[in-house]
Amino acid sequence: MPLNDLVRPEAVIPSLKGNSKKQALLELSDRAAALSGIDAREIFDALIQRERLGSTGIGGGIAIPHGKLAKCQKIFGVFARLEKPIDFDALDDAPVDLIFLLIAPESAGADHLNALSRVARVLREQSLISTLRSTRDASALYSVLVRSPTPNAA
Repeated sequence: MPLNDLVRPEAVIPSLKGNSKKQALLELSDRAAALSGIDAREIFDALIQRERLGSTGIGGGIAIPHGKLAKCQKIFGVFARLEKPIDFDALDDAPVDLIFLLIAPESAGADHLNALSRVARVLREQSLISTLRSTRDASALYSVLVRSPTPNAA
């Protein structure tokens, strides 16, 4: 399931520098703000508020931090490959090196949940994850993220 309606090429960060969860979320908030026109602090605050409910580190080195904002007009994402893995309080206690940030309008409801589910499904594909981890170029990372999955790949 391609993600081209959630992430744009300029929303891909090939080597995010961050030594902590907070620092990574700050950097991602800055990129999301630049793309959306929403204040970076508002984005960061929404992400931190969500993280307080429980970590969005889903395991396997992947995190999907997300939040809803009144000023957001459309669901969108920012993808980052970290230069080095960081502690994200993930469910499996493994450090995280791939982050897909998702921001949605406050009124998104089921659309927000559907987008989260889609991202999680895509990021479960092991061959895709291996390619993302070995790719250093932003445009190549974008191509990997938005490519259509191979039918009946097993």
